[in-house]
Amino acid sequence: MSRQKKLALAAGAVAAGGVGFAWASLGLPALGATPAGERLARIRASSNFQGGKAKNLVDRPMAAEGASMLGTGARWITEHHKARPDVEIPVVKPSPASLEPQGERLRATWLGHSSVLLEIDGHLLLTDPALGPRAAPVSWAGPQRFFASPIDIASLPELDAVIISHDHYDHLDHRTIQALAGTGVRFLVPLGVGAHLEAWGVEPGYITELDWWESAELGDLRLVCTPAHHFSGRGLLDRERTLWSSWAVLGPVHRAWFGGDTGPLEAADLIADRYGPFDLTMIEIGAYDVAWASIHAGPDAAVELHRQVGGRAMLPIHHGTYDLALHDWDQPIVRVQQLAEEQGVQLLVPLPGETVDAQGGYVAEFWRGRRVVSGD
Repeated sequence: MSRQKKLALAAGAVAAGGVGFAWASLGLPALGATPAGERLARIRASSNFQGGKAKNLVDRPMAAEGASMLGTGARWITEHHKARPDVEIPVVKPSPASLEPQGERLRATWLGHSSVLLEIDGHLLLTDPALGPRAAPVSWAGPQRFFASPIDIASLPELDAVIISHDHYDHLDHRTIQALAGTGVRFLVPLGVGAHLEAWGVEPGYITELDWWESAELGDLRLVCTPAHHFSGRGLLDRERTLWSSWAVLGPVHRAWFGGDTGPLEAADLIADRYGPFDLTMIEIGAYDVAWASIHAGPDAAVELHRQVGGRAMLPIHHGTYDLALHDWDQPIVRVQQLAEEQGVQLLVPLPGETVDAQGGYVAEFWRGRRVVSGD
């Protein structure tokens, strides 16, 4: 059978949704796998899915913003924007010992984009692990990091868990997962995402898959899968086949909220009522545009979301790592600093690889020095 025919048959199987399909069998492992069996049965029983597809709490389809998307495309052709840094971004290379948990503390080490090593009350968690050179299904094309990961998997201290918000390439890198699969770490993921992990070698017993508002215990830590407003998919045929989420991390002393990817969120007040206030929020500020304002917060909506969920200190994520939008590469971090100064928000803006304590505000001089605002 020709490769073209195999791909056509595979496409039909995935579109039908009747069986799980592992793309590794066709030499396309980065695409992961589609939910099947008991996992698919859970999806069909979930109120957060309809017709096998995940849905947001409020329907704000991007299709309704088609005119804006066309305008964005026109600007991409006609406008200049500083897509990549014209200076070298300083990177801190942390030692494994410096990352070891130190008792009842709340610290965060930003590894770039949405990958954060979160130390909370003696536990060490890794969020949205994408430590490879590109956010893409292949190694030779796609958005390339502005800087290499400050630390490689082999040098990480022992992790208690990996938390994943959704299955987009800039949040879930299959090579990073394959490297983590042999460490025996526990993975907490939204409903359906476990199919990808199993395709990449993670044993099912190490995967905890949750629907919105479900929770899991990790010693004296409770992790709650909370809603987000976004979408999912790694290929042309699997859009919204898996759920997306944010996460509330509740320790005996501290509380943190990881927003993952989200636009304005109707459930923010409910999250605050149930699990807040939060000592630390990690909220995306980058890759924003009026064309996709419903599914990416951007700086202004991020600061508002921080307030809504009851955040004290805010660690901006999803910025300064890839060229994924039409604004200047440093526009999000410049804007969020302006907003924080105007509104009295306590920011934590470390260099890549730098560890910050959530008890105090901190902006690295490199980021504070970003002054030019363009692309508004």
